[in-house]
Amino acid sequence: MKRLEVLGLNEKKVENVVNELSVLLADFQVFYSNLRNFHWNVKGHGFFVLHSKYEELYNDAAEKVDEVAERILQLGSTPESRFSVYLQTAEIKEADVVSCSKEALDLLLDYYKTLIARERRIIDLATEAHDDTTVSLMNDFLVGQEKTVWMLVAVSSQNCAE
Repeated sequence: MKRLEVLGLNEKKVENVVNELSVLLADFQVFYSNLRNFHWNVKGHGFFVLHSKYEELYNDAAEKVDEVAERILQLGSTPESRFSVYLQTAEIKEADVVSCSKEALDLLLDYYKTLIARERRIIDLATEAHDDTTVSLMNDFLVGQEKTVWMLVAVSSQNCAE
């Protein structure tokens, strides 16, 4: 008996979910690498806070990479593992060396916008496929990300007028 049959999932509908999860995996891998860049190279106002926050965020991204890859496996597919393919697949692009804290924060908010939009698409596709586990996983991701975005916007408001 096939795994998806045991799970009660339709192979064709799950294929769409897996395709989007594969792009999300690539996005998270590039996101992780960019966070390491920011962590190592950030300078200026807020260095101590941002340096620690970037470490927290890249550790979280590494966990999400593993969760997404394992979900792809659970759905009967094979997750990509080559960084060269991630760079071709990901919507998030590899950042040049970024040392300005404001530039890094702006990029980070753009990355979250991309991740959140993809996760919401995955929720829609997974809902259509009756894949409640993937829906739950994406919702769990969103809970933390929405809070992080709130905090990052607050930190990036230099003039406190926003």
